[in-house]
Amino acid sequence: MTKPITVLIVDNEPGFADLAGEMLERERDAIVAEAATNATAALEILEQREIDCIVSDYEMPQMTGLELLERVREGDPDLPFILFTGRGSEEIASEAIAAGVTQYLQKESGKEQYALLANQITNAVSQYRTETELRESERRYERTLTTLHETTRDLMRASTKREIYQSAVDTAGEILDVPVAAAYTFEPTNGILVHAASIRESRELVDPEMQFEQGEGHVWEVFSEGESAYYGDVTRDADTKTLSRSELIVPLGTHGVLVAGTEDVDGFDETMTELLHILAANTEAALDRAEREQLLRDHDRTLTQQNEELTRLNHTNEIVREINHGVAQASTRTEIETTVCERLADTERYCFAWIASSDDEPSEPTAWAGIDAAFIDRVRDDGECAPELSLVAETLETGRVQIVRNVLEADGWDRRRKEALTYGYQTILAVPLTDTERQYGVLLVHVAGVDSVGDSELEVLGELGETIGHAIRSVERTRAMLTDSRLELELAVHDSRLLLNRFAEYVEGAVTIEGIIERDDDVVMFVSAPDTADLTPLEEWASLETVSIVSEGDDEILFEVTVTSSPILEILRTFDVQLRTATARNGSTTLVLEVPQRVETRSLVEAIREGYPETELEARRETTSTRSARQLDTHLEERLTDKQFEALQAAHYSGFFEWPRESTGEDLADALDITPPTYHYHLRAAERKLVTLAFNGQSS
Repeated sequence: MTKPITVLIVDNEPGFADLAGEMLERERDAIVAEAATNATAALEILEQREIDCIVSDYEMPQMTGLELLERVREGDPDLPFILFTGRGSEEIASEAIAAGVTQYLQKESGKEQYALLANQITNAVSQYRTETELRESERRYERTLTTLHETTRDLMRASTKREIYQSAVDTAGEILDVPVAAAYTFEPTNGILVHAASIRESRELVDPEMQFEQGEGHVWEVFSEGESAYYGDVTRDADTKTLSRSELIVPLGTHGVLVAGTEDVDGFDETMTELLHILAANTEAALDRAEREQLLRDHDRTLTQQNEELTRLNHTNEIVREINHGVAQASTRTEIETTVCERLADTERYCFAWIASSDDEPSEPTAWAGIDAAFIDRVRDDGECAPELSLVAETLETGRVQIVRNVLEADGWDRRRKEALTYGYQTILAVPLTDTERQYGVLLVHVAGVDSVGDSELEVLGELGETIGHAIRSVERTRAMLTDSRLELELAVHDSRLLLNRFAEYVEGAVTIEGIIERDDDVVMFVSAPDTADLTPLEEWASLETVSIVSEGDDEILFEVTVTSSPILEILRTFDVQLRTATARNGSTTLVLEVPQRVETRSLVEAIREGYPETELEARRETTSTRSARQLDTHLEERLTDKQFEALQAAHYSGFFEWPRESTGEDLADALDITPPTYHYHLRAAERKLVTLAFNGQSS
């Protein structure tokens, strides 16, 4: 529909303005005429409403047509003004043209003049409107460029990519006046484009959860190719993920894409396309800048962290040197552990420290500093439920330094939240105290703050744990050499697979191993049992090669059994452990073992439990043997042959040296599967060497 053209006709001649207006309206349907009888009235109408063209007479009272033109030009230099006068002269025409009149037309008789006038009015208004729209378009473009310039400053001031994306889409919505403006950022981890920002108006049209995978949709295509694309009607593509009708998509380098959409087909012109490209270029530059600044911040943060870690590491090295000096002067394990805890607790770096021994099950705190006894009692009361002891067990199992970086949030540490806040720690380090041969326990160091311990510090503390382990081994070895001390363990084995438990169950009474002779291919055991036991069925047991009675007393019998293998004895042999006593009754065997100081108790017990799961550690005690007895054992082993040693062992275990004798040489020969003369030969040779050693010292 053609827009109406409002024409103001100014003429003082009565009725002419109305007639002219009527004639013009007949000539053009779009023309709407309004009359004024003088210039003053015309100016009043011009102030009150919009006029597209003025047609004025020249000669009028008070103000001429040219004077009216001058007044109109003061308000609008370009408004069409046609001088339509009955007084024509070259002088007036020249003067009118000089004054800026749009057209000059002389009144004539007849209707033809109105057709000409209507045509001039239409052309003049059309040109005026075109120029006005062009000027308005230029002004809008300038305003848009100003907005873009201001947005660029905002983009460059934004500190995060999220702020940049949001500023970009807000600007796109404002300068393009479109209902859809969104940005998608590339997520390199998953290789997808995800929603980054969108304008408020497009929330119903843009799903914030929308993402584009490789090769999916126009958005991914534009991003991968790095070239912008315009889709006049995106609904033609059935796979398109959008509710827009037309879309303009511009890549943002390697960062993502900027999308603008309208609900109309072909809703973008060249100006809109140019503006969005300018905005996209500015956005990409801002994102590049933000990325560079983020890298610099990360680099500065890394340098700061490295400097802080280096400072902490230097402090830790100083602490370790002091501890090493103190440990070197210690003469007992207790002194070593106490020195380590005290030196660590005396520093500002660590809150407190304590040591849990690996010899007990569950592990027991043996030394602490910087913490009150109430904390240690709480750990002991919790027993196996204590998270610290679970951490100790994990450290002993892995043999590596363990760390809990935040006990306030770590799983399984809820019961220590109050203690952590009370004593001011959040991080716990667990350092194994190890030697090449065994583990002695775990050093637990409590640290204030979260993520305040670096890898280098963990490595230094791990080396400290090894140093402490070596020191403990050294003092225990020295102590063993000076005192002949031994560790004695008492174990209760309830496992029915243990041969002695099977014996006790069969005889329905207590059975005791009196002695063991280990040979290359088999093991001979001397076992005492109630005299009511019938041993005949034992000969059918697959695990026994031979069964024979050695001697019979008033209320018990001594019998020997030969077995090809004994898992429990193989374990003891591996750890160089001696079996002192073994008694079984009511389905349970009590073993008393003599363990060298170098053997780790935990490893030994765990090895036995692998073969016999129902094993319990009943007692652990220190024992001391005399040096002369130790020397006699050593000299006997050096001078007796294996056969002589076996003959002597069998005689001792079977009561051969008792009076009256509880067994004969023939019994023992039969037990060892040799002839009586051979047995007596080996026994007499052993006795001779033993007597010689007793009377002549170390001379043969």
